Amino acid sequence: MSSAFLTDRYELTMLAASLRDGTSSRPSVFELFSRRLSGGRRFGVVAGTGRLLTLLREFHFGEGELRYLRDHDVVDADALRYLENYRFTGTIRGYREGELYFPGSPILTVEGSFADAVVLETLALSVLNHDSAVATAASRMSIAAGERPLAEMGSRRAGERSAVAAARAAYIAGFVATSNLEAGRQWGIPTMGTAAHSWTLLHDSEEDAFRAQVDSLGTDTTLLVDTYDIRAGVDLAIRVAGTELGGVRLDSGDLPIVAGEVRTQLDELGATNTKITVTSDLDEYAIAALAASPVDSYGVGTSVVTGSGYPTAGMVYKLVARQDSAGGWVAVAKASTDKASKGGRKAAFRTLDDGVAIAETIAVSDGFEKVDTAAEHPDARGLQVVLVDNGEIDSSHEGVAGTASAREHHLRVREQLPVRALALSKSDPAIPTRFVDVV
Repeated sequence: MSSAFLTDRYELTMLAASLRDGTSSRPSVFELFSRRLSGGRRFGVVAGTGRLLTLLREFHFGEGELRYLRDHDVVDADALRYLENYRFTGTIRGYREGELYFPGSPILTVEGSFADAVVLETLALSVLNHDSAVATAASRMSIAAGERPLAEMGSRRAGERSAVAAARAAYIAGFVATSNLEAGRQWGIPTMGTAAHSWTLLHDSEEDAFRAQVDSLGTDTTLLVDTYDIRAGVDLAIRVAGTELGGVRLDSGDLPIVAGEVRTQLDELGATNTKITVTSDLDEYAIAALAASPVDSYGVGTSVVTGSGYPTAGMVYKLVARQDSAGGWVAVAKASTDKASKGGRKAAFRTLDDGVAIAETIAVSDGFEKVDTAAEHPDARGLQVVLVDNGEIDSSHEGVAGTASAREHHLRVREQLPVRALALSKSDPAIPTRFVDVV
């Protein structure tokens, strides 16, 4: 399998032109960052890094890809010869997956020849823009849910492959399970699920459906009680399964009111240990509104897999430094109105005060000299790690282990957020981004 065609044509035409004019081998530094946080969010969550590294392993041009490029006159013969042997040989540093980011954070820094790095733009952006949008929404939902567990169940509201990626991003950001089996197999995420309304409608009576489900899955199952009448459904569920029924699920109605009524009914029936799960188009605001209700867990679909209204993180991939024709380093930046970038190689630190984040401090060098200002920021935490070293990918960020590590990292660093970052209302970023020039 090759991931090389998960790209835009103009990247290859730029590469071909650079081969022609001799600039393809110029050492260059590209940076992936976000100018602002989508939707007035107060922080963002980096997700997709592990997936990107795996796709980078597969980024090569085989016979089929080269034939297409030739047959469709995309690039010339010199470019085809270059691409035939292409493997990324540069270095990538970046924020760990699960890390928080803010406007201007150098989430990825890609170093190599211009030809080496320019072709990765679309792949890097498509992965991190999608996964980070989902993870940011999921983290807000996780904060709103508190100690109550969240399950991702939005596969039917996304493309078949993006659904798997979304489940992974949600898990990294605090969800505990997914309904998607491929996500479970590929990323080691716990899976969950019992029955939909069609199961009840299949049977001649709701009682027949409940008995069949309990016979198949045991009394620890969760019965969906709102196909017909909720109160009658709850009464029937306990009559069929007994007071040790694992749980009931509510997928409709005014959930804060209904959840309270169902809890009272279950307790009166003696099913004091039976849990209540709610679904029904939940987002972070609906979850927060249920904080005082007797709900035990949540299932979230459409909202989480679509970034809760903001399906992209708005990240960009820009050239920030390069060598000139004389071999000297030049910081370069786009100056367009509302789309300006800041040139130079960067090192990023999270400045802390008694363990609480107070600023994103970014040291900037106009040249290519490595920036290391840790000694100047003793109360700061370094944010960048080496992901790819001269073409060698750090596999610890990939697969099941990488996903689990990203989740653990996110839950840990989220504890460093100031209290104002936890609010759901639109506002400025929770901490400012401070650029410090290094002489």
